[in-house]
Amino acid sequence: MDGIRVRNLGKRFGPVVALDGLDLDVERGEIVSLLGPNGAGKSTLLRIVGTIVLPDEGTVSVGGVDTVADPAAARRQIGLMIGDERSFYWRLSGRRNLAFFAALQGMRRGDAVTRAGELLDLVGLLEAADRPVRGYSSGMRIRLSLARALLADPPLLLLDEPTQNLDPLAASGFRDTAIRLAGERDTGILIATHDLHEAVAMSTRVAVISAGRVVFAEDASGMDAERLESVFLDAVQASADGQLNPVQA
Repeated sequence: MDGIRVRNLGKRFGPVVALDGLDLDVERGEIVSLLGPNGAGKSTLLRIVGTIVLPDEGTVSVGGVDTVADPAAARRQIGLMIGDERSFYWRLSGRRNLAFFAALQGMRRGDAVTRAGELLDLVGLLEAADRPVRGYSSGMRIRLSLARALLADPPLLLLDEPTQNLDPLAASGFRDTAIRLAGERDTGILIATHDLHEAVAMSTRVAVISAGRVVFAEDASGMDAERLESVFLDAVQASADGQLNPVQA
């Protein structure tokens, strides 16, 4: 099954150019970390791929489905996770939250409850499954968000700075879960992050966005955070100076 294919993607918000002819591929079973300065277009890209925002130009396909031509079918191919999640029902337990969102996706009650339990176990929340979400720590809420993104067992995941508010231990646990999903379930993962250490720790490839385009892309194997910081700064500066052509990622 195909992964994510982005070609010549463009998006404007009034006079602001968020994406400017961006190209990107994400294959099944790989983790691609998306890096870039604030305002580079990372979140806009994820929201377009996730069918939340429409592009102005270009094409996006997920699992072989065009996201504009058939957004409903495209959504069945992807799980979207936003780090600052606010849509859970705080008085309900983690289990009941997941069962509710599973029902919204068309699962029968028994299947929804079973699926909720499976995912709570997967993300390490089974012991807290029946506690109200309002008592969850930041790390627990992030893991619950990941579980919700996985409800339909999507082949592709979009993660928008999921660990930005986590302590190092919780962030490490989250990365381990993502790596396991890619390796054991052949899940393709596109993650936007500002954390260079996180990018080199979990990625198959890294891609740098600047001014709405991919300006650097490389295999992450053997790369350390120091080298990534160097190439990141060089690529962003060269892009700002108009000296770097967009890269096919």
